[in-house]
Amino acid sequence: MSGTIIALAGVALSAALWFPGSAAAQKAGALSPEEDKFLSLLQENVASGGPPKDGIPAIDKPQYTSAAEADQWLSPEDVVFGVNHAGLVAAYPQRILVWHEIANETLGGEKLSITYCPLTGTAIGYKGSVAPQTSSSFGVSGKLVSSNLVMYDRSTDSRWPQILGRAIDGRARGGRLEEFPVVWTTWESWKKKHPQTKVLSRRTGFVRNYGRTGDPYGNYLGKDKGYYGSEQLLFRPIFEDKRLHPKAVVVGVRDGAGNAVAVLKDRLRREKRIEARLGDRTVVLTYDPALDSHSAAVKATGEWINAFDAMWFAWKGFYPDTQLLR
Repeated sequence: MSGTIIALAGVALSAALWFPGSAAAQKAGALSPEEDKFLSLLQENVASGGPPKDGIPAIDKPQYTSAAEADQWLSPEDVVFGVNHAGLVAAYPQRILVWHEIANETLGGEKLSITYCPLTGTAIGYKGSVAPQTSSSFGVSGKLVSSNLVMYDRSTDSRWPQILGRAIDGRARGGRLEEFPVVWTTWESWKKKHPQTKVLSRRTGFVRNYGRTGDPYGNYLGKDKGYYGSEQLLFRPIFEDKRLHPKAVVVGVRDGAGNAVAVLKDRLRREKRIEARLGDRTVVLTYDPALDSHSAAVKATGEWINAFDAMWFAWKGFYPDTQLLR
């Protein structure tokens, strides 16, 4: 049934309960009853992903190589997550991050984390502002909620679902993380636009299969996509909506007031520019053919707002009342 809502823990949910991460960090505490219920619901439905805490090791001291050196082992069509922020211009190959899910950096005293959840197809950049006057790096908790990576911060040991960017337990509970852009693209496209880019090195300090056939979930390239192309989910989602293939790629945008929009990425590719209402604001999503990626901004002010790729089932799982433009 299209648009089916699965009620968990005997709680009926409405749009008022779903408050996504915002562009600015929010102080923990001072939760409304609806927010408290929402965060409790997520906390109650956290499940083990298999590995223990830090069983999937974050990269805490990333080493980099040049584009020329990376050409020796990266193929043009390989997926990379590109960052151009605060002087850091770097590519993080998917075939490395699939084994680590988080790469922590520090630039000018600011902690940054490049995060990737393979099960939901989401790559998001977060600053380490876990609470006022508190900055932290992140690790992999070994837990999932609605198949999404649950991170933990090393300052307060609070738990943060990656898509949400908001702490669901611990001392930072209710706080939101500040985001920065991460571009999902290919090595060829990123290198062409940023020829002086650095590339995350395979010298991570861990022994993993960073080859193209090493991804334990499948392959974004070619015909044999494995998990990435099938309708099979490893964990039951909180919400289901069969209007799209569960792993169809959407571009998701959300604000701090419970508003969310999902645009089918293939539609954005075709139309190049789409306007969408996000609460009382209009957001403009723009397609960048050079990177096969996108950006979003508030129309009235030009203010950047994060828009990121996600599998449809995952976006719907966190934002059940999302608009869908397909």
